[in-house]
Amino acid sequence: MPSYDSLSADQLQQITTLGSLKKSGYQPRSVKQELRDNLIKKLQSKEDVFPGIFGYEETVIPELQRAILAGHHINLLGLRGQAKTRIARLLIGLLDEWVPVVAGSELNDDPLQPLSVFAKNLLAEHGDNTPVTWMGRQDRYTEKLATPDVSVADLIGDADPIKAATLRLPYSDERVIHFGLIPRAHRGIFVINELPDLQARIQVSLFNILQEGDIQIRGFKVRLPLDLQFVFTANPEDYTNRGSIVTPLKDRIDAQIITHYPKSIEIGKRITKQEARIQDVQKGMVTTNEVIHDLVEQVAVEARASEFVDAKSGVSARLTISAYEQVVAGAERRALINGEATTYVRLGDFISAVPAVTGKVELVYEGEQEGAGIVAEKLMGKAIRTLFLNYFPDPDKAKKLKGRPSPYKTVQEWFGSGHTVDLLHDASTKDYRAVLDQVPGLRDIVTELHPSETPEHTYFLMEFLLHGLSEYSLISRNRLTAGAQFKDLLSSMFTMPSFGEDDDEDDEDEKPQRGRRR
Repeated sequence: MPSYDSLSADQLQQITTLGSLKKSGYQPRSVKQELRDNLIKKLQSKEDVFPGIFGYEETVIPELQRAILAGHHINLLGLRGQAKTRIARLLIGLLDEWVPVVAGSELNDDPLQPLSVFAKNLLAEHGDNTPVTWMGRQDRYTEKLATPDVSVADLIGDADPIKAATLRLPYSDERVIHFGLIPRAHRGIFVINELPDLQARIQVSLFNILQEGDIQIRGFKVRLPLDLQFVFTANPEDYTNRGSIVTPLKDRIDAQIITHYPKSIEIGKRITKQEARIQDVQKGMVTTNEVIHDLVEQVAVEARASEFVDAKSGVSARLTISAYEQVVAGAERRALINGEATTYVRLGDFISAVPAVTGKVELVYEGEQEGAGIVAEKLMGKAIRTLFLNYFPDPDKAKKLKGRPSPYKTVQEWFGSGHTVDLLHDASTKDYRAVLDQVPGLRDIVTELHPSETPEHTYFLMEFLLHGLSEYSLISRNRLTAGAQFKDLLSSMFTMPSFGEDDDEDDEDEKPQRGRRR
């Protein structure tokens, strides 16, 4: 059989009839065989089969490849934000570039294996002169999100009274059928996202298609041996109250592949950098660093382990993507306000990305009592605390060193003498540096541990050091409307609430309704 992938559009246009198609040596091939053959070619040539998918190289991707080689229908099972739909869409790359279809057929009929009444009648009438067109691989992918209002008619089909009246046909005539999405996806890939959300009675309608390849429409004696590769995506049925996959349907899905979240921060960073929509003008204006990338990914790690977040719901990779986009946007906004052509990212930009976190986590009862904003700030604080040890000595251990003063002693004593520092999100670069420079010992700690850093990164680490010391309760950090205030821990107990607690003016009035907050 010739490969039509290598033919140009002009060469394909010369094959316009059934006769010319036969002369070319064309032989029908099932979708599953097509996927299998093209996968074999890619594996033999060491080509990346699923580009842009990171962290699944030793888990999901091998299982997926085995399922394709076995000719199986596939269910991708996992929590939200685990690239299930993205993987399904990448399967398009395993289809042939072009396939011939009977011109005008709504079921993408193969000229040598017609399926619909229309195609059979056309072939009977015109024979080798039957017109043939070519369909690209992108047109052979159909995707449907399962929603409660999806009906059997939407997926399979139903009798169309308007068609019957227009063509003056009785309802017993097969030509009055209006086919649904699945028959129209014949010779392609059909994806149903969030399968458990599909009503049980609708899931039952898929039994025959998966097992026998044919459809059932009301009282019609129609048998259509559909050629389809089904891919389903679903959350674990025990993790959702919205529905489940009925057991007989689950039994008919050959391969169930379990996806997972990135197993390391490095993998998470690759995904975030790839998916974040950072415009070129932002890249030219804002300089970031790996610490910020690590902090953004660590927030997701902390959220997945948090007592306030529903672990069964999961924490999508979209959290880190949105958070990083807001970090860059926050730095860009500051530069625009201050009339600066460029700016270096700050830890304050990370803190101000709370809105990207609040909508991406499903809270348990305790989390609802705390409030989404408070929980998001706590998660960010934990991320800072965790990564602080990668750059600075452990404050807890520094307290216990015998014969040596704590490296943070000078900073602590300065705050202990009544000094405060206000770091505002929108402060100009000059003001930002001036505020940090007034803290004695702060720069010394950073330059001693990280002597080769650029001036911009040094100031970033100085700010990071202040936030880290507050997380380890060596100093206090209070939330300001436009930034954060650092001061002595003891004095803060008698003034403002600490960072991460509600400081609204009407807090006392609201507490009875919202529950007491820590």
